[in-house]
Amino acid sequence: MTQRPVAEMSFEEALKELEALVGQLERGDVPLEQSISLYERGAALKARCEAKLKEAEEKVAKLTLDAEGNPIGTAPLDAG
Repeated sequence: MTQRPVAEMSFEEALKELEALVGQLERGDVPLEQSISLYERGAALKARCEAKLKEAEEKVAKLTLDAEGNPIGTAPLDAG
């Protein structure tokens, strides 16, 4: 079975596969070599999830208000 490249996965896809891999590893019924492969794939999936979360965080914006408290637009979340 060909595995889908991690770089092409959505957050949800990567998280679902990561959870499945963790389950396999936790059961402990996988040969050592396969465990190593699963761990490596899991590390790549974890990195993908972290990258997708960072992208989402960068898109989050806070509402900016004028002097009367009326919304006038948005600003980056980190803007002060």
